Amino acid sequence: MLNVFLKNHDYKYEVSELLKLFTSQFKFIEDEEIKNNILVNEVDVKDNLIISKTYFYQNNKLALHYEEEGLIDKLDYDDKTIRKESKIIIKRSIFKVMSKIYKSFVPWGILTGIRPTKIVHELMDENKSKKDIEDILKKKYQMDKSKVDLAYNIACVERKFVYPIDESKIALYISIPFCPTRCVYCSFPSNTLKQWGHLKKEYLNCLIKEIKGVSDLVKKTNKEIETVYIGGGTPTTLEADELSLLIDSLYENFDLSKMKEFTVEAGRVDTITKEKLKVLKEKSVSRISINPQTMNNETLKEIGRTHNVEDIKNCFNIARELGFDNINMDIILGLPKETPKMVENTLKEISKLDPESLTVHTMAIKRASTLNENIDDYEFSHYMDMVKMIDISMEYAYKMNLIPYYMYRQKHMLGNLENIGYAKKGFECIYNIQIMEEKQTIYALGAGANSKVVYIDENRIERVANVKNIEHYINRVDEMIKRKEEEVLKDAD
Repeated sequence: MLNVFLKNHDYKYEVSELLKLFTSQFKFIEDEEIKNNILVNEVDVKDNLIISKTYFYQNNKLALHYEEEGLIDKLDYDDKTIRKESKIIIKRSIFKVMSKIYKSFVPWGILTGIRPTKIVHELMDENKSKKDIEDILKKKYQMDKSKVDLAYNIACVERKFVYPIDESKIALYISIPFCPTRCVYCSFPSNTLKQWGHLKKEYLNCLIKEIKGVSDLVKKTNKEIETVYIGGGTPTTLEADELSLLIDSLYENFDLSKMKEFTVEAGRVDTITKEKLKVLKEKSVSRISINPQTMNNETLKEIGRTHNVEDIKNCFNIARELGFDNINMDIILGLPKETPKMVENTLKEISKLDPESLTVHTMAIKRASTLNENIDDYEFSHYMDMVKMIDISMEYAYKMNLIPYYMYRQKHMLGNLENIGYAKKGFECIYNIQIMEEKQTIYALGAGANSKVVYIDENRIERVANVKNIEHYINRVDEMIKRKEEEVLKDAD
């Protein structure tokens, strides 16, 4: 157990998030007299100079010591800036000590947020040069060069889709929170058909009611819908006639004449039929996802999928025959019992299908809970396997002429590994970029959906959540409409 003592500050949350990159075995203490396995950090602010000192004591002796300092421009000298810069400098000095203690490769440095490209965009907005941005990412945030390059390159791709910011444009998200079964790794709103399928029709009717209510809000505020994204859950748990009814209601209630992109997550192969794909094609859905997660039959069985690799290929080929020319495929790295060699097999099979985009997710693998002074061999090797898997996926993506265009990271995982979306040029998913960079308002409808109302001038985002429980949503759909109206229209005359 690592004891942690903070002196002259109480940034426990920020420090704990950083420590979790290395170990979950730590506790904050109130007495620094203990000199065994203790990390001490103290900060001192002198005028516009911030100094952070970090000490590590082992067996009553000082084993490591790092000191970091930073100057704040006197033009920006206020309490908010002091706190913000203090946290960065504190984390940097602690990071250097922790890296020595645990001998870990943490390529994202001190960054613990899920959107590293936001920092790059902010620096670009300040007209920083590429070299200046790279230096800041390396020195200020301790990022490895590979991640500096990745974040910078993705920001460059995103920028043409995000800027100039047009507040008149919004995105529309529709939640279908049903799945055939619930996958063990899933964190999205999902309800098994066996338990909740009897409510599907009633849910769809209430969803259409919310669509009508939100369409009035869009008209009142004179917004233009740039993208539509139907996700879940698994949208193709809806039958063909239900999909048709839902999409028709979108066209009937919203002006989609200027829509640039219409995505439906076809998702799980065991829910996709030719009839459903025909409906999507006839309704001008421009982008679909067919998500194998893996192209290894033994893993599909392990995670509870009832289909096999041939089913995935057949489903993809049917979509191609029907004329879909923008197909995304999702894979997950770190699935139970999968090795780098198995991941390479998955990528080889996908490369034969030649999708327009590939989304690579990394499992939120168990943090190194057994870490203390020495990294547990199993956890470390698993982490290094994950690093290899990411490298393999990137290598194959480039071979398929897919470039990274958006990225996010999952918190609380060893090394803060990332999820990356790759696409051929011209096939980047606008919705994915906008939801990551948070510069566009997204109205989200359905159970478990979370709207984001963006106030650019105030650099502020307000989130409006719909209830997750399907029965509650059905009973309270009018309230879900009203919540959005109250937020969006609160400053209206």
